[in-house]
Amino acid sequence: MYALISTIDVALNLYSWVIIASAVFSWLYAFNVVNSNNRFVGMIGEFLYRATEPALRPIRRFIPNLGGLDISPIVLLLLIMFIRTLLWTSVAPALGVR
Repeated sequence: MYALISTIDVALNLYSWVIIASAVFSWLYAFNVVNSNNRFVGMIGEFLYRATEPALRPIRRFIPNLGGLDISPIVLLLLIMFIRTLLWTSVAPALGVR
């Protein structure tokens, strides 16, 4: 059971980094720091968008529009941190995992 909980924890941690990379990439793209015509940059942007948008879209429906500021990645990161903490402090001890 430890292997399953540990694998879920690692997957959530990796997804957190994908969310951070997506937010940083969107800033770089918005300020024209990266070349938007470069095919490799476009592939990275498309991957990050497709990986994070399904999780961010429902959060954006509930958060009010704050102008140009999108705080949905922050909310999602807080939710992932909560799930990881819940996993190790409540679920793992209940299952007898050390």
